Amino acid sequence: MVYITRALLTALLELGEDRDPSSVTVSLAVTPARDLDAGLPPDRVVFTDMYLPDTGGSVTAVFGMDLSTPGAAGRFITHPDGTLALTKADDLHETVFVAVPPYDIESVAAFDRSGTGRSMVIVDAEPPAGEIEFSE
Repeated sequence: MVYITRALLTALLELGEDRDPSSVTVSLAVTPARDLDAGLPPDRVVFTDMYLPDTGGSVTAVFGMDLSTPGAAGRFITHPDGTLALTKADDLHETVFVAVPPYDIESVAAFDRSGTGRSMVIVDAEPPAGEIEFSE
């Protein structure tokens, strides 16, 4: 099961819609559930934050890989062609959220790195103020 805040999911879907017909790839960070007022088991993590997709673009251009988001726990990817699945061309992480047009809640799904679908739970909670900590 994968947990994501409603605010983050809404922002990601809006970003996907704004960038359509171009695809978007965004690195995501998690917050321990114990740090949120969400009523979840404390040992869970919730996707709460993102790095804007243009962050670190010059580093990526030089090295050919994304070095600007160390320890990102997951990734959000859009497929403007409507493929609601993980593809071989996608950047893989432990958890990948894929969204397709019309970029609403029903048009996004979560997958593990092998492409197997995961249950997604939308959480109505705000992340704590402060810096993002990344898992390794």
